[in-house]
Amino acid sequence: MLLNVLMVIDAIVAIGLIAAVLGQEPKSAGMGIDGGGSTIFSGKARGVDALLARATIVLAIVFGVITLIIAKMTM
Repeated sequence: MLLNVLMVIDAIVAIGLIAAVLGQEPKSAGMGIDGGGSTIFSGKARGVDALLARATIVLAIVFGVITLIIAKMTM
C-alpha cells in the first residue's frame, strides 16, 4: 500500500519536474563554436524564472529521494 502511494507521488513529482524545466526561458542561444555555452550559468534569474529554477532543484531532490526509497523497498 505504501509502495503504491510512493509511486503515485513519484509520478506526480516527475510531471511537475518536467513542467518546471520546460517552463524556463532558455539561458543562451546554444553551445556553438562561438563560446555561447559560457553564458549559461552567468545570468541571474528573475521573477518566474527564479521560481521555476528553485522549483526544479527542489523537485529533482524530492524525485531522487522518493525513487531511492522505492528502490530500497522493492529489494
